[in-house]
Amino acid sequence: MLFFRQIVENQILMTAIVSWALAQIIKILIDLIRTHRLNWRLVFATGGMPSSHSSLVVALATAVGLNKGFDSALFAVATVLAFVVMYDAQGIRRQAGNQARIINRMLQNVENAGIKVDKNLKELLGHTPIQVLGGTVLGIVVALVMN
Repeated sequence: MLFFRQIVENQILMTAIVSWALAQIIKILIDLIRTHRLNWRLVFATGGMPSSHSSLVVALATAVGLNKGFDSALFAVATVLAFVVMYDAQGIRRQAGNQARIINRMLQNVENAGIKVDKNLKELLGHTPIQVLGGTVLGIVVALVMN
């Protein structure tokens, strides 16, 4: 049981998790305002504002910096990880989502020709730069508040 207690008491880990959870809750609230419907499936959805991936890794890096020092090797590793994740979220995954959108349109044409297609590809995979920035700001704020 010491293992679980150590995890729960790990301030850096909890900061990252809280930041991720807040980002997901904010996505639900934004969708609620936009559609007037509560969509709990968004808790584990990718894409949207703010980027929960960015929020998670930036909160992690900021918490590491605040707790271990901004000159520590651990902060450097966490920061490099954050940059990789944010680049991937707004670059590679976003482009994959754009490709999925085009493929889905092509599949609609195939279906219109009478050939059955089982399911569409997921289109909302990545983030716009603004969504990544929103997650970044949220991650920093959460880390500062929880420190």
